[in-house]
Amino acid sequence: MLILLKRFLRKSVPSSSELKLGPEQYIAKIRQGEEALREQFIAQYSPYIAKVTSRFCKRYIDPSADDEFSVALVAFNEAINQFDSAAGSSFLGFAKTVIQRRLIDHARKEKRHLQTVPYSAFDSDAEDGSTYNALENKQSLQAYDAASSEAERRMEIEELNHELELYGITFMELVELSPKHADSRAMLLHISAVLAGDNRWMEGLRLTQKLPIKELMEACGVSRKTLERNRKYIIAIAIIRSGVYPFMQDYLGTAREHDTLEKEVSR
Repeated sequence: MLILLKRFLRKSVPSSSELKLGPEQYIAKIRQGEEALREQFIAQYSPYIAKVTSRFCKRYIDPSADDEFSVALVAFNEAINQFDSAAGSSFLGFAKTVIQRRLIDHARKEKRHLQTVPYSAFDSDAEDGSTYNALENKQSLQAYDAASSEAERRMEIEELNHELELYGITFMELVELSPKHADSRAMLLHISAVLAGDNRWMEGLRLTQKLPIKELMEACGVSRKTLERNRKYIIAIAIIRSGVYPFMQDYLGTAREHDTLEKEVSR
């Protein structure tokens, strides 16, 4: 896959007549079977991929030499396959998220590789004749790993907040909306899980911003009043469960979900 994607860098820049398509239009045509447009799309947006990668790595990334760019190319192609226009976010924003997450995974793998290298191999000669010890970089890599996780978590919260705005909800509200009693919270989490588990209901929710009240009443055995009173909370949790929000999904799996949300909001 890396070899295939690196080929895109050698392609010529599309002519002005080919630059009329926007990212979402490219995706639509590729989904309709125009697979040949995939290479053109990736080649056209390779500068964007390089920019996102360079900003993430905080250094210039050479598309022809740095492994990070290859990782980003694969991530961009992955984003093409996974993008859901019904989710309400732009493709480039979604692609940026996928690229950053794959770069974080890459950095973690590089750190694990370093940890398996024999100690005798840590002494290396630099091009200028000096000697450096890769073991000394371990602490820096650990700090980078922690900072990357924090950055990814904050990025995820920003994206979630953006998506929730489509429903008139803010991330800040989640703490206030969360039921104080464990049994009530468990009931609403169950309702949200039922909603998130039905693709047809979620598609309708994203199109209309309205809960499938009747269906949920029958499926969960709850009253209309319960659903309407907790509409925002149910929608927010369903969005988290059905979206690309791994950190928030982890939080929902803990017994202290309310406390965790409150801690994140207060940061």
